[in-house]
Amino acid sequence: SLPEPARMREYMKRLSARPHHTGSAYDKDNAEWILARFKEWGWEAKIETFDVLFPTPRERVVEMVEPTKFSAQLQEPAVATDPTSNQQDEQLPTYNAYSIDGDVTAPLVYVNYGIPSDYDQLERMGISVNGCIVIARYGASWRGIKPKVAAEHGAVGCLIYSDPRGDGYYDGEVFPEGPWRPEDGVQRGSVVDMPYYPGDPLTPGVGATAEAKRLPLNEVKVLTKIPVLPISYGDAKPLLAALRGIVAPEGWRGALPITYHIGPGATKVHLKVLSNWGRKTIYDVVARIQGSTYPDEWVIRGNHHDAWVNGAEDPSSGQMCVLEEARVFGALLKQGWKPKRTIFYCAWDAEEQGLLGSTEWVEAHADELKQHATVYFNSDSNERGFLNMGGSHSLEKFINGVARDIEDPETGLSAWKRSQLQQISRTALIDRGKLRSSQDLPIGALGSGSDFTPFLSHLGVATLNLGYGGEDGGGVYHSIYDDFYWYTHFSDTSFVYGRAAAQTFGTAVMRFSDAELLPFDFTNLAETIRKYVDELKLLLDTKRKETIEQNTQIQEGLFAAIADPRERSVPPSIEAVPPYLNFAPLDNAYDTLSRSAGRYQKAAAKFIESKRSLLKGVNAKLIQSERMLTSADGLPNRSWYKHQIYAPGFYTGYGVKTIPAVREAMEQKQWKDAEVQIAKVGDVLKGMAGHLESIAADLEQAVK
Repeated sequence: SLPEPARMREYMKRLSARPHHTGSAYDKDNAEWILARFKEWGWEAKIETFDVLFPTPRERVVEMVEPTKFSAQLQEPAVATDPTSNQQDEQLPTYNAYSIDGDVTAPLVYVNYGIPSDYDQLERMGISVNGCIVIARYGASWRGIKPKVAAEHGAVGCLIYSDPRGDGYYDGEVFPEGPWRPEDGVQRGSVVDMPYYPGDPLTPGVGATAEAKRLPLNEVKVLTKIPVLPISYGDAKPLLAALRGIVAPEGWRGALPITYHIGPGATKVHLKVLSNWGRKTIYDVVARIQGSTYPDEWVIRGNHHDAWVNGAEDPSSGQMCVLEEARVFGALLKQGWKPKRTIFYCAWDAEEQGLLGSTEWVEAHADELKQHATVYFNSDSNERGFLNMGGSHSLEKFINGVARDIEDPETGLSAWKRSQLQQISRTALIDRGKLRSSQDLPIGALGSGSDFTPFLSHLGVATLNLGYGGEDGGGVYHSIYDDFYWYTHFSDTSFVYGRAAAQTFGTAVMRFSDAELLPFDFTNLAETIRKYVDELKLLLDTKRKETIEQNTQIQEGLFAAIADPRERSVPPSIEAVPPYLNFAPLDNAYDTLSRSAGRYQKAAAKFIESKRSLLKGVNAKLIQSERMLTSADGLPNRSWYKHQIYAPGFYTGYGVKTIPAVREAMEQKQWKDAEVQIAKVGDVLKGMAGHLESIAADLEQAVK
């Protein structure tokens, strides 16, 4: 009952009053203001600083030089009714952080979303981007993948624009009349190659403290290989309209009033990007309440406070919840309540550039966190709508229980029930009965894209990422229009979903901090892993069938070419059919894990029912349970990522790949590597099963 929407409105108004990107004066000012609030509410609090690489633009040029002249404005205009959109002197220009410097002039090619499958289609159409500048639309993958894949295909530059189909007038009225991205709106964003590692590019694996050893800039492998800039659909339209050549396939066509051609041809573009490659100090605010019974067991909650510009939705809509939760916990402290476990509340800096604040803090405190961190609760943006839940499946039952006790402010249903109804409406008819009868809603697996990444993927800390949303259409992401005016007119205008989020997180933090036995359950985890293994088997079957069908078509084409000497095309070569893989190590490991999870669940239920005192060391073992799903070697070719069940895809960026070492080896047709990784992941799962057997035996002994 204690969280108040009116207070959260004031928090957001204050946080988003001025642009507060990394390194700005207001970013530091916000950190100091957040620190003062924590202290005011009775928390021990401090600011931890790190020095990180953060390039800012010095010169940006996009111009068409042939067949006609056109210069992109690369500027978002202020809106008269929006009082903070005119703070141009403090706004970061429209750019992509960590693009390399470059000055190139080359033919332009439209590549749809610029993901690997698009280049496969270009190859089938006989179109090469070698030596060209590509223009890709936002969507279908994280933005950093677009210049990465373009460079792999020989492109010399990359432009990324927001097409109005999905991010503009196609979906509704544009700002300021409506919530959608206007013609001159631009999505800023980082293009650092986070699938290798997030955080400060100069200090992979270690905290970016003053004394940290830093890589020379020319040895940093996570910068782009070609220059890249984001542009509006207003700037993109003349470039795309000038293209000729093949008309784009239907699925490639956006909503601009032009015929979408692919090129290349006479259309040439000049792209220039020059940045100031300096280091900035970042400010993480870290507050704590000491636990009364288990002070060495830590419950951690976080959201970032930095933004690309004013950042009302991203991130202040999440940060305001962190603040209100902290205020409420302070009020409870005054009433005499104390948590059994130590609670940390963190406001991260420099998330937008590549999770810098959270990653550097995690790397700097890795040894402590490995021993003491029980769970990490993350949020980012929060809007009006449905509760979205993702994270470690050992927490699936726990968060379902929390969601059942939170009231959805619009319908009066529980947040759980409303999310269930939404999932049923979006599920194929044949599967709806299972959702209706299931005790728990499935939670999503996590890849990357927010501050949970270093906790889960690097250290193996059990993690949940939560937030409400899905009902407010909007297209002001990473633009100057993501501000207090936009949020209070088009999103959670009454801040009641902010209140619901604070209730959800606060309840989760309180339950986890006060539970006698840490509330993990591993039966859902085991069942989820079984699904992931089944998906791998289906992937192999699909690839075998596709290859056989493709080879058949090629052979038929060869016979046709022989029969008709006028046939001049050279058909592709026949590809080896993927071999059968031995999934037995994963199947056997799943069976073992499933039995161990069942044994633990029964032992835990009996222990809780007995109300016995907890055996020393049981929770310490439970803390390590998620760590058992990691490998010290990490994933192939990207050792920073340790978790063997969840990771961002090498070509998805944010999107998750489950059992990633096996799945990506299969996707890249590295069949021998896939066999090796199947065995490796099987060993990890067996280790997890043995760990659960040990904990179950301890609990069984306690109730004898």
